[in-house]
Amino acid sequence: MPLRHLLHGLALLALCAAYLEGGITKLMDFGGALAEMQQFGLQPAAPLAVAVIALELGGAALVLSGHLRWLGALALGAFTVAASFIANDFWAMSGPERTPAMHAFFEHLGLAGGFALVAWHDRFGAGSSP
Repeated sequence: MPLRHLLHGLALLALCAAYLEGGITKLMDFGGALAEMQQFGLQPAAPLAVAVIALELGGAALVLSGHLRWLGALALGAFTVAASFIANDFWAMSGPERTPAMHAFFEHLGLAGGFALVAWHDRFGAGSSP
């Protein structure tokens, strides 16, 4: 296997690592997944927890397998943006918790941008530009 293929696979794995960890953790501790949904006021908690697990693991599987990689990347990117608005609403915060939430929000936007690039490259090729 050429080094560039190995590095490409490792980069995709790193991009998906949080979703693999999150999906597996929620799957193994479904009570914790329900508590997380409830913490953010998401109801009904059980179906939403199942949907998040399926999205995290399914989207990561698509990105890593290369089969419909663009679709998995767009799904994970959209999920990341939506979750950032729910979990990192720094604009509604004050005090010392505001700054870390703001940093997390923008870090997650960067992650979503990485997924958008993966989708773009998968659909239109690495050499194309908008």
